[in-house]
Amino acid sequence: MYVLGMESSCDETSAAVVEMTDGADGTPAVCAIKSNIVASQIETHRLYGGVVPEIASRAHIEAVSRITREALDEAGITLADVGAVAVTSHPGLIGALLVGVNFAKSLAYANNIPLVPVNHIHGHVAAAYLQQPDLKPPFLAVVVSGGHTSFYVVEDYTTFTEIGATRDDACGEAFDKIGRVIGMPYPGGAALDKLAYEGDPKAFSLPSPAVKGDDLDFSFSGLKTAALNLINQAEQKGEPLSRADLAASYTHTIVQGIVQKTDMALQTKAKGVTTLVLAGGVAANSHIRSALSRLCERRGVRFIVPDRPLCGDNAAMIAAAGYFEYEKGTRADTSLNASASDYI
Repeated sequence: MYVLGMESSCDETSAAVVEMTDGADGTPAVCAIKSNIVASQIETHRLYGGVVPEIASRAHIEAVSRITREALDEAGITLADVGAVAVTSHPGLIGALLVGVNFAKSLAYANNIPLVPVNHIHGHVAAAYLQQPDLKPPFLAVVVSGGHTSFYVVEDYTTFTEIGATRDDACGEAFDKIGRVIGMPYPGGAALDKLAYEGDPKAFSLPSPAVKGDDLDFSFSGLKTAALNLINQAEQKGEPLSRADLAASYTHTIVQGIVQKTDMALQTKAKGVTTLVLAGGVAANSHIRSALSRLCERRGVRFIVPDRPLCGDNAAMIAAAGYFEYEKGTRADTSLNASASDYI
């Protein structure tokens, strides 16, 4: 079965064709990513140091038809071969989401193709199935991105139970914010990841984003404020501040907080799971990948993280998640709307 996936939740317009089939034991398996076209807006938003929602929406409008044609052409199929259209309907930037949702609705309706709405976070986790087709629930998913830092027990292919989350900002936003302040090129998080290897992770003492107590929540606002205070105080005193040391200390603090709460999750609310999946755009961060890999090795838990191209926003992951929703019987009609919220 060919699934056409569409993604436009933030600043990447993406269309992909994924061929899915049932495995020999009844487990859904990915045959192939036939195409995965991503039109990035990084250069457009670099001028502003972050994503401008209105500009992002307009760029999606300009790109969506073209990349859909490219995805179909690269896959060597036509719309007549498509078994379902899967589209990100939530969460995300509402204007950006509406472009993808309305385009997918029109395409599906005009060609009499089933339309399947997909939760963007479920899509990030589904990227792990593309990476490891033998992966089966239940497992613990650690989702780290610009808008999320959350734990989910994935009970089956479409049922997620959130067991912990950030109470304010997300780790991706925290990385990008400080990266921007110390002069890193946009997106700051990726540049900060590299710079951290050049500094001393113990140079500065910063507050952990791991909320104290037995829950599995995070709070990044205090950490960001502490880092900003260090930067501002150094500037006011005319004292040099090592960007590399700050990047290393800041990264180390975030990574240790994530590891602390992940370890707690494996021993409490996710006790008994044998697999951990790291997903989301910040799953590309080399420090987080390495630290969680070591934790899983220590705990005897299988560790799965998608290759970096599948960590960022892309439509192949949406197509994979859409297939599982399709098999469950999830359908949408022309009344489908987008939502900025995780829950609709």
